[in-house]
Amino acid sequence: MNRIHRLLAISTLALGVTWHGSGFAQAEAEPATTIEVQPAASLSEGEIRRLDPETGKLTIRHGEIRNLDMPPMTMVFTVRDKALLSGLKVGDRIRFAASNEGGKYLVTHIQLAK
Repeated sequence: MNRIHRLLAISTLALGVTWHGSGFAQAEAEPATTIEVQPAASLSEGEIRRLDPETGKLTIRHGEIRNLDMPPMTMVFTVRDKALLSGLKVGDRIRFAASNEGGKYLVTHIQLAK
């Protein structure tokens, strides 16, 4: 029996040290911080089909918009800033960035295609 008591004592001691060590390591660990990395918005290509500077809306026939997982189509967008429409006209080929904010598709950047 003496041998069994020793084995139990050693096992208990080893198990206690393991638990204590793992708890100690957790107590000393720094809390994890989450860094949100936004991918760079890729520009999509399109053609302006309609333009309404007063309401800040434009209709674009566009190719795939990858960041929105959207296939090519023609649709109405709202611009985030009406100043983006300055100097544009129907028929212009453009490169643009769009986002979906609360179910509303916004154009956040526009440039004339070269």
